[in-house]
Amino acid sequence: MIAENMPKLGFGLMRLPERDGAPDIDQVKRMVDAYMESGFNYFDTAYVYHGGLSERAVKEALVDQYPREKFLLATKLPAWALDGTEDRDRIFAEQLERTGAGYFDFYLLHSVEEGRNYDRYEDFDCFRWAMEKKAVGLIRHFGFSFHGSPELLVQVLDRHPEVEFVQIQLNYADWNNQVVQSGRLYEILHARGIPIIVMEPVKGGMLANLAPELAAMLDAERPGASPASWALRFVGSLDGVMTVLSGMSTPEQMAENISTFTRFEPLTDQERAVIDEVVRTMQDMPLVPCTACRYCVDGCPQGIRIPDIFRALNTARLYPKDNRPKMFYKNLVRSGSGLASACIACGQCEGVCPQHLPIVELLQEAAEKLEG
Repeated sequence: MIAENMPKLGFGLMRLPERDGAPDIDQVKRMVDAYMESGFNYFDTAYVYHGGLSERAVKEALVDQYPREKFLLATKLPAWALDGTEDRDRIFAEQLERTGAGYFDFYLLHSVEEGRNYDRYEDFDCFRWAMEKKAVGLIRHFGFSFHGSPELLVQVLDRHPEVEFVQIQLNYADWNNQVVQSGRLYEILHARGIPIIVMEPVKGGMLANLAPELAAMLDAERPGASPASWALRFVGSLDGVMTVLSGMSTPEQMAENISTFTRFEPLTDQERAVIDEVVRTMQDMPLVPCTACRYCVDGCPQGIRIPDIFRALNTARLYPKDNRPKMFYKNLVRSGSGLASACIACGQCEGVCPQHLPIVELLQEAAEKLEG
């Protein structure tokens, strides 16, 4: 069973601290050291994270510092970088070179969902290809990350019983979300006994930075506990969850998450009831459910930092009289982001958004609220 040696807290390497536009290796090393010294050892990266620099940071901060058998490393093959079957081996070889890892403990097809992504994985025979890599020891365990519908998940699992695990977006805010359908995805996987790796447990930071009235509801039940710890305990308490990934960006986040999982306490029935009430209240608040994965940013011809603009838009929606969102937006533009109003509606962003957001329309709203 692959779940037996897995730590409950995984280190997601998608939101690493940066310096001069690249991962801050010194700070990443300190975070890796703190994580490893606390008894955790699962690292999750991908070919596209930080424009490819995340995999290189893995080599400097992890592979060059620790014996290979002391950690578990996962990375992913991106459908959108495949133009033919030859690209599978090209990318895989590049990943081995970038990380210096020799092999990958976990290898995933990245972002399986309806349409082009899943079609490419099937058209280019990526499931069989991955099993060939496993047969020669270059992959230890094979699975995929998923952003599609429950119906597609069932279809893929029926067609590919060789899959050993699945990574899904799972958090209490998305449990009954009609687009994400986290709860239904969890139920399908759990019923089949397929180990689950959780991504976006705090929904791109949104559940760590709740509106004051929501945070107060949690604090009344468990004084002093952070909103992030509530979100992590929610997913960590679910049966069948193998590892919970947290995209930690600061040593402070690392320390807090280590504390949550080192002395892990499953949610009580009363705490679950409090979360249910928070969700009911939250659903009355019209927020943009962006997880800041940043897939939309690299291909934007106008250089618009879409997730950062949506952060400002969400704050503007919640607090229309607060001037801070406009100040944040002005600083964002000064630091190099294109204006929301500069959007040319090419649709590139919407084509890669795992949350299927109407980004063009939302940027128009952002321009109206933040540029006035």
